Amino acid sequence: MTHPSLMKTDFPGMTMASAGKVRDIYSLDSRLLIVATDRISAFDVIMPNPVSGKGEVLTRMSSFWFDQMKDIIPNHLVSTDPDEYPSVCAPYREALRGRSMLVKKAKPLPVECVVRGYLSGSGWKDYSEGRPVSGIKLPPGLKESSRLPQTLFTPSTKAPDGEHDMPISRGEMERIIGAELTERIVRVSVSVYERAVAVADAAGIIIADTKMEFGLLDGELLLIDELLTPDSSRFWPKEDYREGRAQKSFDKQFLRDYLLSLKWDQKPPAPELPAEIIAKTAEKYREALNRLVR
Repeated sequence: MTHPSLMKTDFPGMTMASAGKVRDIYSLDSRLLIVATDRISAFDVIMPNPVSGKGEVLTRMSSFWFDQMKDIIPNHLVSTDPDEYPSVCAPYREALRGRSMLVKKAKPLPVECVVRGYLSGSGWKDYSEGRPVSGIKLPPGLKESSRLPQTLFTPSTKAPDGEHDMPISRGEMERIIGAELTERIVRVSVSVYERAVAVADAAGIIIADTKMEFGLLDGELLLIDELLTPDSSRFWPKEDYREGRAQKSFDKQFLRDYLLSLKWDQKPPAPELPAEIIAKTAEKYREALNRLVR
């Protein structure tokens, strides 16, 4: 990880299609160029400080997982090598190296696809307050971080930047995108998650849950965006796992926990992050990558 931190991109001559919480996306005719910056968000608010090397970790990890899953479902990735990108990208090759993906331009589906193997986060909050999780009633007696009796598919809305995604039931998802497509996505999402769990387990990581995105291109269903990164998943060190409490993590839960210790209302502007919090967050992302991608 030798590149300087990158908080935002500016590539004259290229058309920016959108800037998300982490990624800057450029339109290249039938392709998109996705650039993973070192921005980090928590509670849907972008922090003012970059986490050095984070964009490279996200890109390498997504590329690794897309390759692992290609026999289950095709994905949008074309290349991560800037030497293979269209000529308009040539002046920016070094800035793009290691942190960008040239992808097919699919039409994103308007739902987030969350798969859970353990009871944590908003799922644990709903359960502990006696509510079903995305319309699914779970058995009594589960604890925080319990392994669920079976893998759960718990979709949510895809909220605009700055707003929170809202859990929906499978029935609501069917009303949004249709029953047949929902059935296929549920089956694929669970298959991808369960394969990832087996791969990560061998690397000493528990994937408690993850969020996936799908798109359509000429009627074909594709995995898009990122896949099984510390930004979109809860990664726990297997050796430290204990049921009944919050877990140590290789994801941004460490950052969330720090922010929860402050008197901050979780609305912009976000507080400046201390150097040690930034360094520890970067270290956790790198460790997850190093355990998985050898």
